[in-house]
Amino acid sequence: MSRREVIDLSDLTAVKSALRAQRIETPSWAFANSGTRFKVFPQRGVPRTPEEKIADAAVVHRLTGAAPSVALHIPWDHVEDFGALRRYAEDLGVEIGAINTNVFQDEDYKLGSVTNPDAGIRRKATDHLLEAVAVMDATGSRDLKLWFSDGLNYPGQDDLRDRQDRLAAALREAYDRLGAGQRMLLEYKLFEPAFYATDVPDWGTSYAHCLELGEKATVCIDTGHHAPGTNIEFIVAFLLRAGKLGAFDFNSRFYADDDLMAGAADPFQLFRIMYEIVRGDALDPSYGINFMLDQCHNIEAKIPAIIRSVMNVQEATAKALLVDRPALRAAQQSGDVLGANAILMDAYNTDVRPLLAEVREEAGLDPDPVAAYHRSGYQERIEAERADGQQAGWGA
Repeated sequence: MSRREVIDLSDLTAVKSALRAQRIETPSWAFANSGTRFKVFPQRGVPRTPEEKIADAAVVHRLTGAAPSVALHIPWDHVEDFGALRRYAEDLGVEIGAINTNVFQDEDYKLGSVTNPDAGIRRKATDHLLEAVAVMDATGSRDLKLWFSDGLNYPGQDDLRDRQDRLAAALREAYDRLGAGQRMLLEYKLFEPAFYATDVPDWGTSYAHCLELGEKATVCIDTGHHAPGTNIEFIVAFLLRAGKLGAFDFNSRFYADDDLMAGAADPFQLFRIMYEIVRGDALDPSYGINFMLDQCHNIEAKIPAIIRSVMNVQEATAKALLVDRPALRAAQQSGDVLGANAILMDAYNTDVRPLLAEVREEAGLDPDPVAAYHRSGYQERIEAERADGQQAGWGA
């Protein structure tokens, strides 16, 4: 029996509607020279300015129809006039998304930023968080996204509880600076660069701080920031139930924070995550979850890789939408273990590429965004136009 006989694809109006409404945010830094912690390999045509990053992001949106916003990273994307940058993005058909802070590349932050034992360094780091909120004011951004590399390499190096107090104080000051319609996304990471203890090592720590802060504080799940074998979809389900899931950083990993294309290493995991989103009625943009990509394309072409990531998330979502939820519920309630698993697997094993091609064609888009990009001549044009000047990158 073919999968098309298992999953009825004859009437997919609701599925298509959900896919058309899906929004995936692209990261400005993924268009720049970025890569591993050891070496960054520059590529021809890489953006030199925040404007050129936004221009590339606009191309991704034009070809996929699903990526209308681009996240910025401060100070990597610093400009003198953020209002003008906002208007520039809008003229290209996209908007400025989450504002990401950087308190991990300054020499002062060797022993931490907001948790540093030095009060002056903590003040400097917290001021940067407040600066990012001011950027949000100018760009119309909703989300302040925080990730801290703060941690310890050795037992006794600093007081663990004091560092949590310092973290809470900085988060509170930034939280209180948020305006109407703005919110905080608190990311976490199991390890790296700190190896003995990380100050925000897991979703539970992030969740606890967000609970203490208030309703404007939510957790950001980076899919590469967990111990091997972690059940990420459980975290998704728990935070949805608690109303504290604010965003994803989608990428893929084999070992740790590999920042590969979403769905590249474990597409089944991405499907399971997206099923929990669908099951929680949290897919529609009105729910408020920011589905962001957070990736570093070191050896692969930047724009095609980002397009492919968007498509991978769309494919996982389409399969999640095809799950026969009434049948699954009935199997679960009756204790039919194999039957319930089979229902999930039938949806996962369905080839949804023709369905997504239909969705794109009905929206006036090319059914194959990657092929459309290669035919567009955009890559050749930016390689010629950006031959001079300093390429953007993170300096690794």
